[in-house]
Amino acid sequence: MSERLSPSGIPIPAVVRPGDVSTEYARDLGDPGQFPYTRGVQPTMYRGRLWTMRQYAGFGTAKATNERFRLLLDAGQTGLSVAFDLPTQMGIDSSSPRAMGEVGRVGVAIDTVDDMHVLLDGIPLDRVSTSMTINATASTLLAMYIVVAEERGISRDKLSGTVQNDILKEYIARGTYIYPPAPSLALTAEMFRFCAAEVPQWNPISISGYHIREAGATAVQEVAFTFADALAYVQQAVDAGLPVDAFAPRLSFFFAAHNDLFEEVAKFRASRRLWARLMRERFGANDASCKMRFHTQTGGVTLTAQQPLSNVVRVTVQALAATLGGTQSLHTNGYDEALALPTAEAATLALRTQQIVGYESGIANTVDPLAGSWYVEQLTDNIEARALELLAKVDELGGAAEAIRAGFFQEEIGRSAYEYQLRVEAGETVVVGVNKFGDGQLPPIIPAPDFKELERSQVARLASVRAERDQAAVTAALARVAEAAPDYLPTHTAARRELMPRIIDAVRVRASVGEIADTLEAAWGRYQPTM
Repeated sequence: MSERLSPSGIPIPAVVRPGDVSTEYARDLGDPGQFPYTRGVQPTMYRGRLWTMRQYAGFGTAKATNERFRLLLDAGQTGLSVAFDLPTQMGIDSSSPRAMGEVGRVGVAIDTVDDMHVLLDGIPLDRVSTSMTINATASTLLAMYIVVAEERGISRDKLSGTVQNDILKEYIARGTYIYPPAPSLALTAEMFRFCAAEVPQWNPISISGYHIREAGATAVQEVAFTFADALAYVQQAVDAGLPVDAFAPRLSFFFAAHNDLFEEVAKFRASRRLWARLMRERFGANDASCKMRFHTQTGGVTLTAQQPLSNVVRVTVQALAATLGGTQSLHTNGYDEALALPTAEAATLALRTQQIVGYESGIANTVDPLAGSWYVEQLTDNIEARALELLAKVDELGGAAEAIRAGFFQEEIGRSAYEYQLRVEAGETVVVGVNKFGDGQLPPIIPAPDFKELERSQVARLASVRAERDQAAVTAALARVAEAAPDYLPTHTAARRELMPRIIDAVRVRASVGEIADTLEAAWGRYQPTM
């Protein structure tokens, strides 16, 4: 019989026996809510409260996205998750020639705080947690969220949510960067400082393994490379003078859930344990700072355009992996997302999948129900050990930023993606409906919005805001941003002036995302990849 391997290349024995699990098994396992948190960050986990059920949505205009949010909240969703279009992510206004043809195509277009008001209309910001997938312009979008709340009379300390704000993985896997790594990391540290002081219930970063996995990484690479980035952020903040325990309890993570149920469960358990050890050993962090809290999204790259209803089953398996692994919040993909933006029917069914898993499957009745499975415990050990080996290689290169410059992450992920594709083409890895059990039918066609009209209306809306705002106030606010921006360059040695309050002031007088990004780019430059 040929050897079987997990998707990460870990050998899988036909039978796993008690002696195959490490002698440190009992010590490493511990109890839920206790260091090293292998079994979960809370003592009761889902017996106390289910995970937050989020559905990721962004539909061209703020108004259309608001309508989808309301539909999902009415259907029982317990948290919002916002997708932004590429111009917003890249700090480009909808009216810019560089935005032409991209406005509203992969998410909602947000140019000024007035768009954010429409996006969040009727949503109780002091009671609903909001996650925003935004990175290079995260500071501006968080500022807009704060100003919307302020103009509704809601104080900052009542707001809860997350900005992704993980710029390093953009250089590795995704590409929506603007500025070079050094000032980008310095701005991240500034957001850590600001949120700890002003928005204590807000997570100032969601360190994302999801996009690394979507680019072709294995589960082991997802863990190792995510933590390499996370360690760089923590070190940056500590170097900027922030005590680790002042900000680390609000760090959050974002992982993918793929189809191999047991490897994915083991990945989440190993991640919690590894992060706890890294934080204690490298930074002397307290228990609260060692707890790895994470959001999960089911795997976008696992969805198929062929036989799209089969994706309902894939998403269900992945949702089970995430929840059996102890996620704190979850997004389940719509079955038609390989074809277009998910329809209302598909998004609602994806939410119902979470609700059935949570309320009907029985997995919430006990904490970490797969603990003690010799197979799962051995996989947990193997993933942790292999992730540590990769982390050691990153350390040898000088940390995440240097590993990015050397192309290490990119080469490792590219190799894994290539090898996976070879296995699919050879039929060694089965994808139902694609390389086995096909029916010869063409994928269905889902009507797309009129993006030309959407772009025209968004550009007109931005022009209207610019015509009505106090231009002198905008110019003055942007000048104050420009004044502090050079403090975030590596050549600056004196104390940095606080940048977040200045960005909030600019947002308040209706400066646009593009104007603020251009102001920072004038001081910091634009990142040019060397590979």
